[in-house]
Amino acid sequence: MPLSHILLALAVVAVWGTNFVVIKFGLTELPPLLLATLRFVLSALPWLLFIKRPAVAWRYLVSYGVFIGFMFGLLFLAMRNDVSPGLASLLMQSQVFMTLLLVAWLQHERMPRVQFGGLALATLGFALIAWQSFHQTHTDVTPLGLTLALGGALCWACGNVLARSIGKVDMLGFMVWSSVFAVPPLLILSLWFEGPAAITDALPRASLAAWAAIVWQAVGNTLFGFGAWGWLLARHPAATITPMALLIPIFGMGSSALLLGEPLQAWKLMAAALVMGGLAVNVLGARVTGKT
Repeated sequence: MPLSHILLALAVVAVWGTNFVVIKFGLTELPPLLLATLRFVLSALPWLLFIKRPAVAWRYLVSYGVFIGFMFGLLFLAMRNDVSPGLASLLMQSQVFMTLLLVAWLQHERMPRVQFGGLALATLGFALIAWQSFHQTHTDVTPLGLTLALGGALCWACGNVLARSIGKVDMLGFMVWSSVFAVPPLLILSLWFEGPAAITDALPRASLAAWAAIVWQAVGNTLFGFGAWGWLLARHPAATITPMALLIPIFGMGSSALLLGEPLQAWKLMAAALVMGGLAVNVLGARVTGKT
């Protein structure tokens, strides 16, 4: 890869990793389901007026939009009070292994042994986080936050399986057009659980920083992130690009520690090492052994 392409890939994973801190900033002023709704509104509009709809059936756009909408809704609910941004960036990586298990179950695709090894290693990391949530008194993670974050990762995995069944597609256009269908269920849930009064009170009071957090998620994560990632995948083998995603938790935990003062206790670093080790085995192991 040329240096410029490496730097572009690093920029994408940096945006995706540090976005957990940006989400936390947005949650200080806006209810979580409303924040998720606005995120997808600005991911769709006005971009769908300029970006061509991908050549996929409407049912795929609708289903993917609903899954990803629920993913962010659950993640934002977890991050409001129950999961720190750094741990959230780590927990969401469970979607990798959930995707593998769903593909094996639903599409009857056999998992190589090396991926079972990666799954076992990462499971130890997630188990350590779960143990801390139930047995320690701190604000890094609660049982509710753990459940919501893993539920969000499961929705992400379901979206991955759906996208996988479609085949090669323009991911930027797919994300923009599917975002339209994330808005209605999130808006209904926001009105039902957070209430019209909370919405009408929060919107006029939202600062420029809160709106910047929303724009960053829509433009930075969706347009730049998926657009640049898709551009790189079109020019290089997936085995060259996808290992870069291993850096997302590093950016997530590092930026949360630097900008929000999130403590990096020994147990948290151990959990991160186990999860990222499992991800590395999963992503790199099959490449080294020559198995797929």
